[in-house]
Amino acid sequence: MAILSAKKATKRFGGLVAVQDLDIEVREKSIHSIIGPNGAGKTTFFNCVTGFYRAEEGEILFADRSLVGLLPDQIVRLGITRTYQNIRLFPNLTVMENILVGLHGHLKAGFFGIVVRTPGTQKEEKEAAEEARKILRFVNLAGKGDFLAKNLPYGDQRRLEIARALATRPKLLLLDEPTAGMNPRETQAMMDFIRHLRDELGITILLIEHQMRVVMGISETVTVLDYGKKIAEGPPDEIRNNPVVIEAYLGKGGTSH
Repeated sequence: MAILSAKKATKRFGGLVAVQDLDIEVREKSIHSIIGPNGAGKTTFFNCVTGFYRAEEGEILFADRSLVGLLPDQIVRLGITRTYQNIRLFPNLTVMENILVGLHGHLKAGFFGIVVRTPGTQKEEKEAAEEARKILRFVNLAGKGDFLAKNLPYGDQRRLEIARALATRPKLLLLDEPTAGMNPRETQAMMDFIRHLRDELGITILLIEHQMRVVMGISETVTVLDYGKKIAEGPPDEIRNNPVVIEAYLGKGGTSH
Protein backbone atom coordinates (compact mmCIF):
# COMPACT_ATOMS: atom_id res chain seq x y z
CA MET A 1 0.00 0.00 0.00
CA ALA A 2 1.36 3.43 -0.97
CA ILE A 3 1.56 5.95 1.87
CA LEU A 4 2.83 8.68 -0.49
CA SER A 5 2.11 9.00 -4.18
CA ALA A 6 2.74 11.65 -6.81
CA LYS A 7 0.82 11.70 -10.06
CA LYS A 8 2.14 13.88 -12.90
CA ALA A 9 3.59 16.27 -10.31
CA THR A 10 5.20 19.30 -11.96
CA LYS A 11 7.06 22.26 -10.46
CA ARG A 12 8.37 25.20 -12.49
CA PHE A 13 10.59 28.15 -11.68
CA GLY A 14 9.93 30.59 -14.50
CA GLY A 15 11.00 28.80 -17.66
CA LEU A 16 12.82 26.05 -15.77
CA VAL A 17 10.88 22.84 -15.17
CA ALA A 18 12.47 21.42 -12.01
CA VAL A 19 10.09 18.46 -11.66
CA GLN A 20 8.15 17.23 -14.68
CA ASP A 21 5.23 14.80 -14.76
CA LEU A 22 6.63 12.82 -11.86
CA ASP A 23 4.85 9.60 -10.90
CA ILE A 24 6.10 7.89 -7.76
CA GLU A 25 4.64 5.59 -5.12
CA VAL A 26 6.29 5.06 -1.75
CA ARG A 27 5.09 1.91 -0.02
CA GLU A 28 4.18 2.07 3.64
CA LYS A 29 7.02 1.01 6.01
CA SER A 30 9.52 0.83 3.15
CA ILE A 31 12.93 2.47 2.64
CA HIS A 32 12.77 4.28 -0.70
CA SER A 33 15.64 6.28 -2.19
CA ILE A 34 15.61 9.04 -4.79
CA ILE A 35 18.87 9.53 -6.67
CA GLY A 36 20.07 11.60 -9.60
CA PRO A 37 22.65 14.21 -10.58
CA ASN A 38 22.75 17.64 -9.00
CA GLY A 39 19.81 19.66 -10.31
CA ALA A 40 17.74 16.57 -11.08
CA GLY A 41 14.81 17.79 -8.99
CA LYS A 42 15.22 15.65 -5.88
CA THR A 43 15.14 18.38 -3.24
CA THR A 44 12.51 20.29 -5.20
CA PHE A 45 10.24 17.25 -4.92
CA PHE A 46 10.93 17.06 -1.17
CA ASN A 47 9.96 20.72 -0.90
CA CYS A 48 6.73 20.06 -2.77
CA VAL A 49 5.87 17.17 -0.44
CA THR A 50 6.55 19.23 2.69
CA GLY A 51 4.69 22.36 1.56
CA PHE A 52 7.62 24.71 0.97
CA TYR A 53 6.80 24.69 -2.75
CA ARG A 54 3.48 24.09 -4.45
CA ALA A 55 3.25 21.84 -7.49
CA GLU A 56 1.61 23.74 -10.36
CA GLU A 57 0.29 20.57 -11.96
CA GLY A 58 -0.49 17.04 -10.91
CA GLU A 59 -1.21 15.66 -7.46
CA ILE A 60 0.72 14.63 -4.36
CA LEU A 61 -1.19 12.38 -1.97
CA PHE A 62 -0.39 11.24 1.56
CA ALA A 63 -2.61 8.39 2.72
CA ASP A 64 -4.99 9.41 -0.10
CA ARG A 65 -5.16 13.03 1.11
CA SER A 66 -3.92 15.81 -1.17
CA LEU A 67 -0.93 17.76 0.11
CA VAL A 68 -1.07 20.42 -2.61
CA GLY A 69 -1.80 23.82 -1.09
CA LEU A 70 -1.23 22.78 2.53
CA LEU A 71 1.18 24.75 4.69
CA PRO A 72 4.32 23.09 6.13
CA ASP A 73 2.95 23.01 9.70
CA GLN A 74 -0.27 21.38 8.48
CA ILE A 75 1.74 18.71 6.68
CA VAL A 76 3.83 18.03 9.80
CA ARG A 77 0.64 17.49 11.79
CA LEU A 78 -0.51 14.95 9.19
CA GLY A 79 2.61 12.90 9.91
CA ILE A 80 5.33 14.01 7.46
CA THR A 81 8.62 15.54 8.56
CA ARG A 82 12.08 15.97 7.12
CA THR A 83 15.75 16.66 7.72
CA TYR A 84 18.06 18.75 5.56
CA GLN A 85 21.32 18.24 3.70
CA ASN A 86 22.83 21.07 5.77
CA ILE A 87 22.13 20.47 9.45
CA ARG A 88 19.55 22.92 10.80
CA LEU A 89 19.68 22.57 14.54
CA PHE A 90 19.32 25.37 17.08
CA PRO A 91 23.04 25.43 17.92
CA ASN A 92 22.81 27.45 21.13
CA LEU A 93 19.98 25.36 22.59
CA THR A 94 20.62 22.14 24.46
CA VAL A 95 20.01 18.72 22.97
CA MET A 96 16.86 18.36 25.10
CA GLU A 97 15.59 21.78 24.06
CA ASN A 98 16.03 20.93 20.39
CA ILE A 99 13.88 17.84 20.82
CA LEU A 100 11.26 19.73 22.82
CA VAL A 101 10.95 22.11 19.87
CA GLY A 102 9.88 19.12 17.79
CA LEU A 103 7.30 18.13 20.41
CA HIS A 104 5.83 21.63 20.58
CA GLY A 105 3.20 20.98 17.91
CA HIS A 106 1.66 18.22 20.05
CA LEU A 107 1.36 20.29 23.24
CA LYS A 108 -2.06 21.66 24.14
CA ALA A 109 -1.22 24.28 26.79
CA GLY A 110 -2.35 27.78 25.88
CA PHE A 111 -0.84 31.14 26.75
CA PHE A 112 -2.72 31.37 30.07
CA GLY A 113 -1.65 27.91 31.19
CA ILE A 114 2.00 28.64 30.36
CA VAL A 115 2.01 31.97 32.23
CA VAL A 116 0.09 30.78 35.30
CA ARG A 117 1.76 27.34 35.33
CA THR A 118 -1.49 25.43 35.81
CA PRO A 119 -1.33 21.80 36.98
CA GLY A 120 -2.34 20.67 33.50
CA THR A 121 0.51 22.61 31.93
CA GLN A 122 3.05 21.23 34.41
CA LYS A 123 1.83 17.69 33.79
CA GLU A 124 2.13 18.16 30.03
CA GLU A 125 5.65 19.59 30.35
CA LYS A 126 6.70 16.62 32.49
CA GLU A 127 5.30 14.17 29.93
CA ALA A 128 7.05 16.02 27.10
CA ALA A 129 10.37 15.87 28.94
CA GLU A 130 9.97 12.13 29.48
CA GLU A 131 9.15 11.60 25.80
CA ALA A 132 12.22 13.64 24.85
CA ARG A 133 14.40 11.45 27.10
CA LYS A 134 12.97 8.31 25.46
CA ILE A 135 13.83 9.71 22.04
CA LEU A 136 17.36 10.51 23.26
CA ARG A 137 17.80 6.91 24.38
CA PHE A 138 16.46 5.62 21.08
CA VAL A 139 18.97 7.65 19.04
CA ASN A 140 21.85 6.78 21.40
CA LEU A 141 22.23 10.30 22.79
CA ALA A 142 21.26 9.44 26.37
CA GLY A 143 23.29 11.45 28.88
CA LYS A 144 23.86 14.30 26.42
CA GLY A 145 20.60 16.16 26.96
CA ASP A 146 22.30 19.13 28.62
CA PHE A 147 24.97 19.52 25.92
CA LEU A 148 24.65 22.47 23.58
CA ALA A 149 23.80 21.17 20.10
CA LYS A 150 26.80 22.97 18.58
CA ASN A 151 29.18 21.06 20.87
CA LEU A 152 28.12 17.61 19.67
CA PRO A 153 30.32 15.67 17.23
CA TYR A 154 29.12 15.81 13.63
CA GLY A 155 27.59 12.33 13.62
CA ASP A 156 25.68 13.07 16.83
CA GLN A 157 24.38 16.32 15.34
CA ARG A 158 22.93 14.28 12.48
CA ARG A 159 21.27 11.96 15.00
CA LEU A 160 19.91 14.91 16.93
CA GLU A 161 18.35 16.35 13.79
CA ILE A 162 16.61 13.02 13.22
CA ALA A 163 15.63 12.90 16.91
CA ARG A 164 13.96 16.30 16.61
CA ALA A 165 12.13 15.04 13.52
CA LEU A 166 10.99 11.95 15.46
CA ALA A 167 9.57 14.25 18.13
CA THR A 168 6.92 15.36 15.62
CA ARG A 169 5.72 11.70 15.62
CA PRO A 170 6.00 11.14 11.87
CA LYS A 171 4.58 8.34 9.77
CA LEU A 172 6.79 9.37 6.84
CA LEU A 173 10.33 10.67 7.36
CA LEU A 174 12.16 12.43 4.52
CA LEU A 175 15.95 12.37 4.89
CA ASP A 176 18.00 14.69 2.66
CA GLU A 177 21.50 13.22 2.34
CA PRO A 178 21.69 11.88 5.90
CA THR A 179 25.29 10.64 5.46
CA ALA A 180 26.68 13.83 3.89
CA GLY A 181 30.08 14.65 5.39
CA MET A 182 30.36 11.39 7.32
CA ASN A 183 33.37 9.09 7.43
CA PRO A 184 32.90 5.38 6.58
CA ARG A 185 32.31 4.36 10.21
CA GLU A 186 29.72 7.08 10.75
CA THR A 187 28.09 6.22 7.42
CA GLN A 188 27.67 2.55 8.38
CA ALA A 189 26.25 3.56 11.76
CA MET A 190 23.72 5.84 10.05
CA MET A 191 22.70 3.06 7.65
CA ASP A 192 22.07 0.74 10.60
CA PHE A 193 20.16 3.52 12.37
CA ILE A 194 17.88 4.17 9.38
CA ARG A 195 17.00 0.47 9.22
CA HIS A 196 16.34 0.58 12.97
CA LEU A 197 13.94 3.51 12.52
CA ARG A 198 11.88 1.54 10.04
CA ASP A 199 12.04 -1.81 11.80
CA GLU A 200 11.43 -0.61 15.37
CA LEU A 201 9.10 2.35 14.83
CA GLY A 202 7.41 1.33 11.58
CA ILE A 203 8.24 4.68 9.98
CA THR A 204 8.36 4.91 6.20
CA ILE A 205 11.68 6.37 5.01
CA LEU A 206 12.14 8.39 1.83
CA LEU A 207 15.68 9.59 1.31
CA ILE A 208 17.86 11.51 -1.08
CA GLU A 209 21.39 10.15 -1.07
CA HIS A 210 24.48 10.45 -3.27
CA GLN A 211 26.50 7.62 -1.76
CA MET A 212 25.73 4.56 -3.84
CA ARG A 213 26.88 2.25 -1.06
CA VAL A 214 24.14 3.66 1.15
CA VAL A 215 21.46 3.60 -1.54
CA MET A 216 22.20 0.05 -2.61
CA GLY A 217 22.68 -1.14 0.96
CA ILE A 218 19.42 -0.06 2.59
CA SER A 219 16.85 0.71 -0.12
CA GLU A 220 14.05 -1.56 -1.23
CA THR A 221 13.09 0.72 -4.12
CA VAL A 222 15.19 3.33 -5.94
CA THR A 223 13.77 6.10 -8.12
CA VAL A 224 16.17 7.86 -10.50
CA LEU A 225 15.58 11.43 -11.65
CA ASP A 226 17.34 13.35 -14.41
CA TYR A 227 16.40 16.90 -15.44
CA GLY A 228 13.23 16.63 -13.35
CA LYS A 229 11.99 13.44 -15.01
CA LYS A 230 11.89 9.89 -13.72
CA ILE A 231 14.16 7.78 -15.93
CA ALA A 232 14.16 4.53 -13.93
CA GLU A 233 12.70 2.87 -10.86
CA GLY A 234 13.08 -0.51 -9.25
CA PRO A 235 15.04 -2.59 -6.73
CA PRO A 236 18.72 -1.69 -6.17
CA ASP A 237 20.22 -4.52 -8.24
CA GLU A 238 18.07 -3.57 -11.21
CA ILE A 239 19.01 0.10 -10.94
CA ARG A 240 22.71 -0.69 -10.50
CA ASN A 241 22.78 -2.48 -13.84
CA ASN A 242 20.45 -0.17 -15.76
CA PRO A 243 22.39 1.29 -18.72
CA VAL A 244 20.23 4.44 -18.79
CA VAL A 245 21.07 5.10 -15.14
CA ILE A 246 24.75 4.38 -15.67
CA GLU A 247 24.91 6.90 -18.49
CA ALA A 248 22.78 9.63 -16.93
CA TYR A 249 23.81 9.36 -13.30
CA LEU A 250 27.20 7.72 -13.20
CA GLY A 251 28.46 8.76 -16.62
CA LYS A 252 29.31 6.58 -19.58
CA GLY A 253 31.42 3.66 -18.49
CA GLY A 254 30.76 4.48 -14.80
CA THR A 255 30.11 1.86 -12.18
CA SER A 256 28.43 2.05 -8.81
CA HIS A 257 30.32 1.39 -5.61
